[in-house]
Amino acid sequence: MQIQDLPYPDPGVPDVRSGPRFLWWLGRNQLGGQLKALAWGLLHFVAVSAQPFCVGLAIEAVVDRSASRLALTGGLMALCGAATAIGDTFLHRAAVTNWITAAARVQQLLARQAARLGSTLTRRVAAGEVVAVSTGDVEKIGWFVEAVSRFTAAALTVVFVCVGLVVYQPALGIVVAVGLPALALAVLPLLPRATRRADFQREKAGRATELASDTVAGLRVLRGIGGEELFLDRYRRASQEVRHAAVRSARMWSLISAIQVLLPGLLLITVVVYGVHLAREGRISVGELVTVYSSVMVLTYPLRHFEEIAMAYSFSQPSAKRAAGVLSLERVRDAGGSRAADLPSGDLYDPATGLRAPAARLTAVVCGDPDAAGRLAERLGGHPPQDGTSVLLDGVPLDELPLDSARTAVLVQDKDPVLLSGSLRDLLDVPSSGTVDAAAALAAAQCGDVLEALVQGSLEADDPMDARITERGRSLSGGQRQRLALARSLVTDPEVLVLDEPTSAVDSHTEARIAEGVRELRAGRTTVVFTSSPLLLDRADRVALVDDGEVVAVGNHRELLHTEPRYRAVVTRETDDEAARDTAAGLSSAAGLSDALSVLGKNTLDEREEIEETA
Repeated sequence: MQIQDLPYPDPGVPDVRSGPRFLWWLGRNQLGGQLKALAWGLLHFVAVSAQPFCVGLAIEAVVDRSASRLALTGGLMALCGAATAIGDTFLHRAAVTNWITAAARVQQLLARQAARLGSTLTRRVAAGEVVAVSTGDVEKIGWFVEAVSRFTAAALTVVFVCVGLVVYQPALGIVVAVGLPALALAVLPLLPRATRRADFQREKAGRATELASDTVAGLRVLRGIGGEELFLDRYRRASQEVRHAAVRSARMWSLISAIQVLLPGLLLITVVVYGVHLAREGRISVGELVTVYSSVMVLTYPLRHFEEIAMAYSFSQPSAKRAAGVLSLERVRDAGGSRAADLPSGDLYDPATGLRAPAARLTAVVCGDPDAAGRLAERLGGHPPQDGTSVLLDGVPLDELPLDSARTAVLVQDKDPVLLSGSLRDLLDVPSSGTVDAAAALAAAQCGDVLEALVQGSLEADDPMDARITERGRSLSGGQRQRLALARSLVTDPEVLVLDEPTSAVDSHTEARIAEGVRELRAGRTTVVFTSSPLLLDRADRVALVDDGEVVAVGNHRELLHTEPRYRAVVTRETDDEAARDTAAGLSSAAGLSDALSVLGKNTLDEREEIEETA
């Protein structure tokens, strides 16, 4: 896989049983790139490590006054220099390719998981954690995957050089062959502590990211209540905790780096002292001493990759563990579905609450608990609760349909919909049936003033469809964001559209026009609206009252308003005391009217009973 071939047609099915298994799975899926980087790395490191042997041969040729050997050695040095340059160039290309393609694979897996889980993801994993996994953790995972091939090339080079030194000069070669593995393994006892500190830093950074995201998202509200300084102080404290954790982690890695500098220096001193002693005794030549010394000095370069792989693994292992944790999350049931992809068309029924939305009708749902309404809306969209009770569409459980088919059949718009940055044309460019165009949807959602605001706020766009929408639509008011989100849902034109409080931030006049526009545009389609607005309820074909997790009353708005006290309390925001007073006043008025009729002699027993029954 090359960078120009990204994204992957299919990123594959990852092994998410643990962080190391996930890293191993990534490496196996990039075996071709790893072998290519290994080959170029061997060429580069072997060429670098061969230079000291060439220097030693050149010194011996000078001592022996052999011009031919000196010329041959010069040619070998030029060849090693060319191989070093070529190997380094293509090693860097291969390593960067491995890094980017590994990171891209992980990001595709995370994006696919987010699309599969939907809103379930942020309920089970904090939003800041998801952001941290998809940004910083992805980079660390890619770093380790690409560092493996370079480390392998460096390790093989060290083995080759040690064997060559033992053959070339056994006395000093054995010292080097024993000392180099000790250097490589000396930092292992420090790695667990370094890993824990790096993981702690990562947790603090994730917390700070989550806090910053929440603060920015609620900045308008915070300014309204004067709470921005409070949250700013919280973020300052969180960022200071991140800084302290980063300093503690850096201290450990600086200690590891110092050891990696100190121990090779001690080995060099040992080689020089012992080599000088052997040279004085005449057991080795000056050229051999220079060769061994230069080899040890050059080997500090590939040895640096031992430190790098240790650092890369220490940072990537907890990152891979977190990524595997996100990727291992599952829906309550298999998202692949067990039925054919044919879309059912009929009533939408929730067995858990008894809610039924007849096909091709506008059904309004009144629920006194907003959180319960949100959970019910999600369940209608195919996210069943932990008990596994699935919503039925025309008698077919939604979670038995393939995920794509279920989402084509039912669309849920949250009460706080998200607008992605881009132009209005991009916002409305969504999978749809093609029946409803953007103009009709915008008109039904009463977005005329929103279009004017977008054009006025844009310096370049004359067409409202080309006007830019800022991230999450923060330049728009809450009502404007709601209406644009509603227009996007209407353009999609699903078989069943579920709207959770779609007009809660809209004034009553606009809300009345939206209610009529939605009713007309969705004629012949099934629509479910969670609301307590009388304007929307009065235009619904059917109204259901959900109380304590079940449907307790069904009818139209006016009937329920007169016959169901619980419905009236939610819709009119009537308190218990007010309801009691109204009931008492109604009974008193009925009794007074009955007495008056008796006095006038105009009421019969049947009339009195009818009046009292009405009261």
